Amino acid sequence: MLVTLLMGFACGLPLLLTITVLQAWMKEEGVDLTVIGMMALVGLPYTLKFLWAPFLDRFTLPFLGRRRGWLLIAQVALLLAIAGLGFTQPKENPWILAFAAFLVTFFSASQDIVVDAYRREDLPDEELGLGSSLYVNGYRVGMLLASGGGLILADHMPFSRVYLIMAACMLPGILTTIFAHEPELTAGTPKTMKEAVFDPLVEYFSRHGALYILAFILLYKIGDTMASAMTIPFYLDIGFSKTEIGAVVKLFGFWATIAGSLIGGTIMLRLGINRSLWYFGFLQAVSTAGFALLARIGYSIPALSAVIAFENLSSGMGTAAYVAFMASITNKRFTATQYALLSSLMGVPRVLASAPTGFLAKNIGWEAFFIVCTLIAIPGMILLLKFARWETHI
Repeated sequence: MLVTLLMGFACGLPLLLTITVLQAWMKEEGVDLTVIGMMALVGLPYTLKFLWAPFLDRFTLPFLGRRRGWLLIAQVALLLAIAGLGFTQPKENPWILAFAAFLVTFFSASQDIVVDAYRREDLPDEELGLGSSLYVNGYRVGMLLASGGGLILADHMPFSRVYLIMAACMLPGILTTIFAHEPELTAGTPKTMKEAVFDPLVEYFSRHGALYILAFILLYKIGDTMASAMTIPFYLDIGFSKTEIGAVVKLFGFWATIAGSLIGGTIMLRLGINRSLWYFGFLQAVSTAGFALLARIGYSIPALSAVIAFENLSSGMGTAAYVAFMASITNKRFTATQYALLSSLMGVPRVLASAPTGFLAKNIGWEAFFIVCTLIAIPGMILLLKFARWETHI
């Protein structure tokens, strides 16, 4: 569990170094807003990581084993890429900056592939829930250190030094990789690239209910995702100041999410993943309805605090169950490839479903918008009847 927590931290740390922190640096250097916006494209490896995941399933390096060998290479390369990004000049050489940022996202996505596979192969099925919740918590702490810590440091030192410090923060992850044990190979490995690329797909789609599971992965958190995309404009619109939003939503909400994923992981040890998906999915939907209630109440710090606490607790629980479920359905022979495919699919609603939320909120009003987001959660819950029935304790 400690290994899972530390690996989550190592995966969460690089994410915002190419988004929030990099945008702040470019803005400070006077880079054109169009260029800053286009820099989002360097994040493509996170959504395309399934393309090279079969390579990591197929080949085993001569040191540290099949998972830790690739993980060590990805982490050392990531440390060097983050440090290298700090030596670029955003205004004078934006293309070099973009290339360095792309290297960070590529090696970060590669690290994600191997860590996801490691967690699935290392933990028994009954411990996947708690392990996933600790991974998610470690990930969030890494993100908080990079974005919050990075921006605070940038007020007191050059961004080049901030990136060197963040590169050094990868060392706990590297040490974890070196001293952790290698998961046992119980299911064998692909012998050819053809096996590594095509067999994971053939094996998955030969299962009963394979398409229902894909639909579920797309829909389970779609209402939660759509609501989250519009919360900041919503808070401002009903009269909360940016300071109040920062204090209640970001700081208070962060700890509520951490608590939610820990509670969710512990509950999953008792209930199993399938029953937890039912419980936490219902709580997610109810918490989204809480925003509709807040829209009716209007400006109220106690009401905002209550809604945020409940929403973040239930979201943390739902995410822990969601991640554990995806890990549980992967075949250990092709863990890296299948998990990379599923987690790439998980990110689709974040982009596509969030796009029309502003149009919806503008035309139907905040209260009706959040009611729609609550109702959109229902299809994902109904799909559970197809492959995760209440009576199956998995």
